[in-house]
Amino acid sequence: MSTAVGEAVWAGERREELRRRLQAIGFDEVRFAAIEGANGQGLREWLDEGMHGEMAWMERTAEKRIDPGLVLNGARSIIMLGVNYWPGPDSRMSAGAEAHPRWARYALHEDYHDTIRPGLVAAGKILEKFCGVLETDYRYYVDTGPVLERGWAARAGLGFRGKNGMLISRRFGNWLFLAGILTRCQIEPDAPLRKKPLPPKEAEPAGLLCGKCTRCSEACPTQAIPQPGIVDARRCISYHTIENKGIIPRELRAGIGDRVYGCDVCLEVCPWNRFAQAAHSVLLVAKGGIAELSLPELLELTPARFAEVFRGTAIKRVKLAGLLRNACVVAGNVAAGQGGTSIYLPQLVKLAAHESAVVRAHAVWAVRRIADDAGLLAEIRGTEKEVVVLAEYEGPV
Repeated sequence: MSTAVGEAVWAGERREELRRRLQAIGFDEVRFAAIEGANGQGLREWLDEGMHGEMAWMERTAEKRIDPGLVLNGARSIIMLGVNYWPGPDSRMSAGAEAHPRWARYALHEDYHDTIRPGLVAAGKILEKFCGVLETDYRYYVDTGPVLERGWAARAGLGFRGKNGMLISRRFGNWLFLAGILTRCQIEPDAPLRKKPLPPKEAEPAGLLCGKCTRCSEACPTQAIPQPGIVDARRCISYHTIENKGIIPRELRAGIGDRVYGCDVCLEVCPWNRFAQAAHSVLLVAKGGIAELSLPELLELTPARFAEVFRGTAIKRVKLAGLLRNACVVAGNVAAGQGGTSIYLPQLVKLAAHESAVVRAHAVWAVRRIADDAGLLAEIRGTEKEVVVLAEYEGPV
């Protein structure tokens, strides 16, 4: 540990100079919070209720998320950083156009984990030079480590935790990527938005500046927000189209609508978005062309085409089979919403014989949702052996 870490308290103008230097890298928000012991009772309760679904890594890292000292021994402060990714109201990236599947806005950039990381590396060098610390005196993460980013961001006054469970900024609405730097530096903390500060181990409550508004929970297509600030991943469209690698529960598929990757509904309806500003950070790189992809193009994706289109994006996480699965669900929903149409049926019937059982299962469901014609799938069904796929031939649509 550097001597400077143990002696200095970064406050006043020195703290503000540090903030300015970090902002100059490309971070739209730079806020500081003091680490004062463990907290995270809400996380424990959420995990105990099983609301994390199959995200077992959340359980494995729970204690570290609750106590930052287990991540970086001697951590005194956390620097919370925000990068605005709102594309602007007139951008095609704000939503899929008519007849095009919709994507979560954040996904229409090169993978933010990759593009923000150089900013964190540069921030670390600033800490070393400006604060006189060693590389071992800090640790940074951008949505990949055991850090409760939203809780710390609320503690630092970067925003507040909305009833939708998201961090809501008074400057940028719901559209911020969050990153955090744990450090042994002692930095004077910023005040939270709450006028009366909470005890050190008590988390900022959800809905601080939401008032009586419940638009997010009311708008959720799958009722995934059972109470303010709590998102049940087991019902969440983002979880099932990204994190869930298997079968999407049949009762939730219709609610997915035309959303092929992620979901922004509970963000979109928030009144705080009236303050959203178009993104300009050098830490973001827009990925053109994805929002323009048609549903037939997605249903025809090959491994080579998938790699070509989605290389360098967060979408690559779901792999080809995951995206084809999602596209099948969207095709079933879109066609059913149009009163039934045969436009997607040839592609879906073809996917009903795909090498992936997960893709086959959702293709069968989509075909049956569009056309109640057993003959379309009769030949393929005769060769099917997987139980999860056979169940789609019999179950409700």
